[in-house]
Order: sequence, then structure tokens, then C-alpha cells
Amino acid sequence: MKILVIEDETKVGAFIKRGLEEHHHQVEIQTEGPAGQQAAMEQDYDLIILDIMLPGINGITICKNLRAQEIHTPLLMLTALNATHDIVDGLNAGADDYLAKPFHFSELVARVNALSRRKNHFRQEKAILTLADLQLDTNTKTAAREGQEITLTAKEYALLELLLKNTGKVLSRALISEAVWGLEFDTGTNTIDVYVNYLRNKIEKGFTGEKLIHTVVGMGYVMKVKS
Repeated sequence: MKILVIEDETKVGAFIKRGLEEHHHQVEIQTEGPAGQQAAMEQDYDLIILDIMLPGINGITICKNLRAQEIHTPLLMLTALNATHDIVDGLNAGADDYLAKPFHFSELVARVNALSRRKNHFRQEKAILTLADLQLDTNTKTAAREGQEITLTAKEYALLELLLKNTGKVLSRALISEAVWGLEFDTGTNTIDVYVNYLRNKIEKGFTGEKLIHTVVGMGYVMKVKS
């Protein structure tokens, strides 16, 4: 899984990262509230592990903000605040689970695995992504519009899936580059613009429905229905 850990204690964050990577997960660490919240809102993670006491924005507020933005990534609160009312506050803010410090790493792994199973079940139920008359089946990796199947390359599929999962959100070229190609954005190339045009030709050209991929000048791309 791709996991975001928002934890300001450097040693704790490094311990979690090392342990989860040994279990074959990909882990990103953010040590401040604002940066952690921005990462959670801009990128697609399978799980977020969130401390409550953070500089800038506390974990409870981050959790509420994510849920208010319809970001339903499974979220595990990990904190030294272990009184009953603290646990209740965390769960009421939208957390899926709560683990108090100090903790046994084996318990953290067990809770991560449980949240992974829950997310996979949700994914199966939400396997088909739709916008207007466009459909993307994430199980069969196939797309269709107006009932007509659309053949996509691997990168075109990844780009379309990213855009559909973030319908209505403006995605920067840097974010797209990292999410689809796993690379830092190179301002000297137009690879992303070229692939967006490839995708536009396949899902818009020849169909009677409206355009779905829109350019936001100076910012990036957004997938939405204008009407």
C-alpha cells in the first residue's frame, strides 16, 4: 500500500517507515500539519496514519478537513492522547481506527492490514468510475463511452484513472507526473500535455457528449462536467 504518515516525532516516524517498508508498503513521511494535509488532499493514498499533536494544524482538524472534502482514505489516529474522550473525538472527526502511544508494532501492522481489507472491499464495490457517459472499470482496466469500448495504453489508463478519482479537482502537472510516471516533473518536457491530448482524442473525439478534460491555465488539468 501507499501510506502517508503525518508524525512530527522524527524517531517515531522513521521507526514506522522502516517497519512498514519491511512489510512491503510504500511510506511517505510528513512532519507538519499543513504539509501533511496538503499531501493527503493532493495525492491518492491507500492509508493515512495521523498523529493528533502536530505543528500548524492538529490531527483532529486535518481529519475533519479531509472528510469535508470527500476524501475517504482509511485513517488511523496514532497519538499519546489516550483518554476516552480523546478517542471519541478522533473517531467522531472521521478516523477509522485509533491506536495510542506507546504501541507494539505488531498491533500497528495488524490494524494497517485490517484497514487495507476494508479499503479493498470498498474498492470492489466502487470498481467502476463514472463521469457523464464515460465509464472506467478498474477491475478489467477498460473504458467505454456511449457504450463504445475505448482502447487505452497503460499510461493513458493510469492518467484517466487519476483524473476520474479526482473529479472536480485541479491536478498540477507535477502531481500527475509523480502519480503516473513516478518522476519529478521536468518543466523542459511536454510529455504530460501530449498524453492528455492522446486521452482527449480517445474519450472525446467522435462522441456526442461534452468535453470532460479541461485545461486550467497555469495550474494543470481538471476532469468535470461543465453543464
